[in-house]
Amino acid sequence: MSRRRGLPFYLFFAIMILYNLIMKKGIHPKYYPQAKISCTCGAKFTVGSTVPEMEVEICSHCHPFYTGQKRLVDTTGRVQKFKERLAKTHKIKNSNLHSKKKEKNKDQKQKETKKNKK
Repeated sequence: MSRRRGLPFYLFFAIMILYNLIMKKGIHPKYYPQAKISCTCGAKFTVGSTVPEMEVEICSHCHPFYTGQKRLVDTTGRVQKFKERLAKTHKIKNSNLHSKKKEKNKDQKQKETKKNKK
């Protein structure tokens, strides 16, 4: 008859339970068992978390994987934000180029008038 080595199965679990019950004080965040989660689609959930309230962009009620609808999820409007930034950049560049050209033309005219006076 062979003998088992190590801790018996039940003793291992008893130690793990005691270890989990005796946590170190002061190093763990506060746990909120009734944390409120709200989605941008309007769904609300109650879960356990270390944050009392949280707002998420996508949940199981509006995510295409769970709903079965094949649609592009762009809740933050990333494409639109990019286009707005691009347009703003072009506007700034064009205004800078235009003002630089004006200054350059003004400088050239001043130089020409100085040459003509001499």
